[in-house]
Amino acid sequence: MELKSVTDPAFQAYGRVVEELDFSELIKALQTTPCPAGDVVYVPSDPGLEALDIYGSLRDQVFGEMPIQLGYCNGNNHLLNALEYHRSSEVNVAATDMVLILGRLQDVTPQLTYDTAELELFRVPKGKAVELYGTTLHYAPCNADSAVFRVAVVLPRGTNTALAAKHTGGGMDRLITAKNKWLIAHPDSGLPKEVWKGLLGENISVRADRLWRKA
Repeated sequence: MELKSVTDPAFQAYGRVVEELDFSELIKALQTTPCPAGDVVYVPSDPGLEALDIYGSLRDQVFGEMPIQLGYCNGNNHLLNALEYHRSSEVNVAATDMVLILGRLQDVTPQLTYDTAELELFRVPKGKAVELYGTTLHYAPCNADSAVFRVAVVLPRGTNTALAAKHTGGGMDRLITAKNKWLIAHPDSGLPKEVWKGLLGENISVRADRLWRKA
């Protein structure tokens, strides 16, 4: 698969580069957040990050004064494993170079399956922030040059937190695994059996050290 940059016109189908804000303070703060070398950690809301000035700017200018949460996703990953989407945009701020595996919600079939051959790979360099639209399928980033990745994750307040009720209905309801989170997993992902296994094709492995030279 070709590794493209988020500045490539192809990225416009999935999101945009956020250029109107200064993320330097946030990127510096992310360097102090936990980052496991052999796993991935996700914290939806981090009080330290939310105390930064950028929090108010993201809330007011990017999310139109809606309540938001500012957390992080850090670690070591090279596999697709699953795809998720939200009924809202998500902002990612890269504190290291990283690779995003992206698809379109419109390509999910009525049977709730998705062919991983439809996915595209995008490099996000350190210091860049991207807004992923609500119709963009995504999951945890993959490593780029370094042994780990660090990224801030901004979403409407409450997203990815525990559900208040079980969702056992038909259609898209069966994909809901957390608040404002719809998830489709690959059969080889190792995710719990109750998670819908609707990804068809390869569980893509991103070895960015090989792809990088082609970008």
